[in-house]
Order: sequence, then structure tokens, then C-alpha cells
Amino acid sequence: MNILTLPFRNLRRKLLRTGILVSVFALGILSVVLLYNVSTTVGHSLEQKMNEFGANIVIYPKTESLKISYGGFSLGNLAYQVKYLPEKETVDAIYKIPNRANISSVAPKLLELVQYKDKHVAVIGVQFTFERRIKSYWSINGKEPAEANEAIIGSKAAEHLGLKTGDSIPVGTGKFLITGILTPTGTEDDNIIFADLHSLQAAVNKPNMINYTDVSALCAGCPIEDIVQQIEQKLPDTEINAMQNIVKQRMATIETVQHLVLGLGGVILLTACFMLAMFMLASVNERKNEIGILRALGYSGAQIFLIFSIESLIIGAMAGVLGYVGGFFGSAELLKLLKLGEHIHIIFNWVHLLITVGAVSVLSAAASAFPALKAAQMRPTDAFSRI
Repeated sequence: MNILTLPFRNLRRKLLRTGILVSVFALGILSVVLLYNVSTTVGHSLEQKMNEFGANIVIYPKTESLKISYGGFSLGNLAYQVKYLPEKETVDAIYKIPNRANISSVAPKLLELVQYKDKHVAVIGVQFTFERRIKSYWSINGKEPAEANEAIIGSKAAEHLGLKTGDSIPVGTGKFLITGILTPTGTEDDNIIFADLHSLQAAVNKPNMINYTDVSALCAGCPIEDIVQQIEQKLPDTEINAMQNIVKQRMATIETVQHLVLGLGGVILLTACFMLAMFMLASVNERKNEIGILRALGYSGAQIFLIFSIESLIIGAMAGVLGYVGGFFGSAELLKLLKLGEHIHIIFNWVHLLITVGAVSVLSAAASAFPALKAAQMRPTDAFSRI
């Protein structure tokens, strides 16, 4: 019988008490792990959902304008030189920034004003694959363009021009077939025709030229200011408009969820530690005779302290393993029940398990420090006086 075997014997001798202690602490760990996994998954889900409402960064070339006023009245600004961005170089530069992992989609655009039956309408060249990542709220009556000469039209533009699915509209040297009509979105998209970017560039003889590009950035991992600054360094001759309100709203939502989880987790762990300390204190009072005999056999106060600390470490380690495993499977089931994060899978992380077990073991040892110190201060005469 030594310092290492005594804690195991004591825990095994009182299995009911040990089971209650492990269960209480494991329940606290399970709750923290479950809340963390669910909040992380919900945070990613919210980020994806909010990104569906459009881009949060717009990049366009610097324009030279002249402010016109006469007689004290401002007549507005006149842009006297229209500039374009090189499509390939611009997109490549954006994807080379240090925070490129936070870039969800880059959607370059070319804007052309055309006339159809004495009526003017804007045609925007887009890459539909990337445009749909930003505007996943689009709903098309018809089909999405699959060929280079196909286009879709906004509901108001279709009504204004009298166009329907199957009609064609000439643009420059080309002609685009309307394959679908956008359902009303309540945005400028209702008044526009969307065609393939490269086909429109060829039709109006503007190869590799774009007016601007939309960028959808995932901002849960870094401030939007960092992304904007990095893009400015890669594209110094551009103007960058970051929609700060949308981005701050996204980040605030994620941070609120994370702070809520930290607060609830702290309360749960604090309660579990308090209960562990109370259980250990009761155990010390019950085992006064045993402690006195050990002191009479030559065990020092430090060794008595170590025995109770090892018991707490064992309880914490078992609770950490059970709590983490239970929280992992519980969070997966809870997400299924709430129908959240359908496309996000929680991965069992062995490093997180080891960190959890280590942290909980240290925390449990700290929680039992006072009862263990009380046991270490007992003298043999304290136990013998009770006999």
C-alpha cells in the first residue's frame, strides 16, 4: 500500500460516492463541450446564412471627377474619365492576400447600357458560378444560363422591355437568349439583365475588362479592416468600399454566441467545482480515523495532501473523458434535433480531448485543495480521541 495505490483503493471502496462525483463533474464538462460545439456550428451556419445576402466588399477603379457648381448651386460631380479593372489580375491579386482563407467568393462584373426598342436597360456581365455564391437568394423562373450566349433578366426589366423566356436581345455584336426571369428581389437586380461575363466582353470588345468586383468575406476569423488593407496593398489603384454595418453585425452575432457559451460554461464548471469540494470535505470528515492511522504509520502531511489530490485528479480525468465524449455525441444529436448545421460535421479531436482531460484534472485538484489541506493538517491524536 503506497501513495499511488491508496487513492485507487479509496475510490473503489466507495463506488457510489465516486460515481456521483464523476457524474456531477462529467455533466458539467458535457454541458460545456456540447454548448461549445453547438455554438461553433451555429456560428458557422449563421455566417453562411448572412453571406447569402450579398457581398460586403466592393472594389472598383479610382475615377477622376470634377465638382461642378455655378452661382452658389452645386451641380454634382462629373466623371470625365471612365476606367476599368483588368479582370484576371484583379481576381488573382485578391486571392493572394494573407487572409485569402476568409474570402468566400469573388464576383467580377462588367456593366453595359444597351438600347432595345427605344428603351434603355443595363446589362451586367457576371460569372454565374461565383455570382450565385453571393446571391443564393436568387430564384429563377426558367433555367439558369448554361451556354455562353444565354442570360437571365430581372422581373421589372422584363416587364419594361416586354421580354419573356425564349426571347433574344442584341448586345454589341452578339445576341443573348433569355432563359429565365428572376423573381422579384426588391433590389436593383429587378431592373437588370445578367449575361455571361466573357461573352459580354467579347460582344462589346472589352476583353479582360471589368467595372468592379464584389467580394464576400467571411469575417468571423479576422477583422474586415485587415482584409481591406491587404487588398489595398495588392491593388493600390482601386477604391474599396467595405460595408461595415453588415460585417459588424455578422461579427457581433458570432461574438454574442461565443460570450454566452463562455458565461454558461464558467457557471457550470464553477458549480461542479463547488460540489466536488463539498464532497471531498465530507470525505475528509468521514475518514478522520483513517487519516490519523496513516499519520501514525509515518505518513507526512504532504503525503496525505498528495493522496487526496490524486483522488481528485483521477475523478477529474474520468469526468473529462466521459464529459468530452458525451458532449461530442450529444452535440451531434442536438444539432440533428434542431436541424442546424446540416452541411457541417463535427470532427472528434483527440488534441481537444487531451486538453480537456488535463484542464479538468488540474481544475478538480484545485477544487479539492482546501479539503486536502485540512486532511494534511490532522494529527494522529485527533483521530484517536474519537475512538
